[in-house]
Amino acid sequence: MSHVAPSHVHVAIVGSGFGGLGTAIRLKQEGIHDFAIFERADDVGGTWRDNTYPGCACDVPSHLYSFSFAPNPTWSRRFSPQPEIFEYLKGCAARYGIVPHVRLGHAVIGTAWDEGEKRWRIETSKGVFTANVLVGAAGGLSTPSIPSLKGLERFEGKVFHSAAWDHDADLTGRDVAVIGNGASAIQFVPEIQPKVGRMASFQRTPAWILPRSNRAIGEGAKSFFRSFPPAQLAARGAVYATTELFGLGFRHPALMKPLQRLAVSYIEREVRDPVLRAKLLPHYTLGCKRILFSTKYYRALTQPNVELVTDAIREVTARGIVTADGRERSFDAIIFGTGFEVTNTPFAQGVRGRGGKTLAETWDGSPRAHLGTSIAGYPNLFVILGPNTGLGHTSVVYMIESQIEHVVSAVLYMRKHGVTAVEPTAEAQAAFLADVDRRLGPTVWNSGGCASWYIDRTGRNSTLWPDATWRYRRRVQRFEPTEYLLSRVPGRSASTSAPKAAERQVPGPPRATAGP
Repeated sequence: MSHVAPSHVHVAIVGSGFGGLGTAIRLKQEGIHDFAIFERADDVGGTWRDNTYPGCACDVPSHLYSFSFAPNPTWSRRFSPQPEIFEYLKGCAARYGIVPHVRLGHAVIGTAWDEGEKRWRIETSKGVFTANVLVGAAGGLSTPSIPSLKGLERFEGKVFHSAAWDHDADLTGRDVAVIGNGASAIQFVPEIQPKVGRMASFQRTPAWILPRSNRAIGEGAKSFFRSFPPAQLAARGAVYATTELFGLGFRHPALMKPLQRLAVSYIEREVRDPVLRAKLLPHYTLGCKRILFSTKYYRALTQPNVELVTDAIREVTARGIVTADGRERSFDAIIFGTGFEVTNTPFAQGVRGRGGKTLAETWDGSPRAHLGTSIAGYPNLFVILGPNTGLGHTSVVYMIESQIEHVVSAVLYMRKHGVTAVEPTAEAQAAFLADVDRRLGPTVWNSGGCASWYIDRTGRNSTLWPDATWRYRRRVQRFEPTEYLLSRVPGRSASTSAPKAAERQVPGPPRATAGP
């Protein structure tokens, strides 16, 4: 897959997961072939390449967690396991001719905007490149988050994060500490519980868990989907409609009460021990933190070789972990299931816009972007799954595709009208964010009584989209030049179809709503 990369490309894409590959495919479909994907790893796939822990699977139905233009009729189960999603992404790269554009082993160290040249300078681990347009598609689930625990460096056993699973570590009969109880932990804990000697699951805050049916998809259904694609399209539409209805509860917390009663009934059936059940029962509204789905996790925690620990960790010693009550438990391995750096990504730390300020410095702990995609002061930069584009109820691939259409529309507009640089006006960005914040106010994420990774260190929910996903798609799928500052090739006159706002560095009036 390695190729000699040109020193300059029209579009540089960082990351080769759903966002990066999807952007590349759509550019190629629109006749733009001068692009490159910079990937730090030795294969494409993003988070679905990196996360190989036991039991890793998607918690969104397979037919929706895939590109709309590349349906896969051979999913084995309703919720796809990690190896199938990884193979699906590699298959898309090959099928759509993206492989020659991928630069493997090219870790992006830093990027800087050259105002004079109207292009990005991209420093990678294998040389320096330039590009007219930079698309950041590294995603929010690319950098594991490991808490700063006193003494962790002294521990003599195995230590690893679920996103970098050590498959050489034999856990059979070993004493294992699992720190964290989020989406990854509830998948791998039931898988390793039967083989370990003793397990301690360290929980800071309990999560709401609902059961799910992960039935196999029969050969008859697969054959039908292959021979009659509209059937799979209808299945995808049904899943989308169902999840959008589910999303109403996040925006109107009172609607969560029936689902919360279902979750309570589920834990009462699965966990008979009242002491353990009390530790596992959340005291905040369902949906405030990410809702988890499992039919195995509670059962694993009730096994004789598992202990749920809710005391805070005081320090790590050479042999184990000491909790706030002074008790030390010995372990052979510590596994972190503590999620990812979502609001302080390395990509943001290495992007310097006009004036040399990094994106991380501009955001100062609270990521903000116009339409969750472009940022004032950072010309020709587009971020896939940027601020306020995350979801709590349906497939982020839908949001990714929506943003990709916006990016491709912008690139095509620039090419057609001789525009060398675009960036959102400060007014347009501020208006969009004000509307997002207003809509977030009454949601369960902001008013549900919990502390979650959705909320950044300034207290703002800079992670989630607060409305229906179809409204987001309507809002972003076309590039609206009146919301941007536009720089034009000197001497190039505006196309008769271009609005007056397309003149050099002339901002247009912002659109004030995030809805349709």
